Amino acid sequence: MEHKRINYSSGAPLEEKVGYSRMVKIDDQVFIGGTTSVQPDGSVYGETAYEQARYIFDKMLVLLAQAGAGARDVYRVDYFVTDMANAAEVGRAYSETFHNVKPLCTGMAIKSLNRPTQLVEIELAAMVHTVLE
Repeated sequence: MEHKRINYSSGAPLEEKVGYSRMVKIDDQVFIGGTTSVQPDGSVYGETAYEQARYIFDKMLVLLAQAGAGARDVYRVDYFVTDMANAAEVGRAYSETFHNVKPLCTGMAIKSLNRPTQLVEIELAAMVHTVLE
């Protein structure tokens, strides 16, 4: 059985240079790879983990809409913070986005991200047209 695959770009120069997609949709499954709060001009948005996570979730909702999905379709969120002391701030932004959906959520502390000002990276998985029971 063949599966339909669509690659989505966010326009970041590294995507083409390195050869990766920001989001991949295979049939009804949607996957968004590790996303930070880097803005189109290359600068990092937000000074706090909350501001960065809020920006990332908003960026992801725009991407999901391109694939015909939304917050209600998300079933897994993984986030990475450079300091677990920031986990509560990420949790606040997560709750504002997914509180009623209640996806799986895993938080991990990592040593660092690409830039010292980046505090959070998030990835997620969704299935288009899911129904909450």
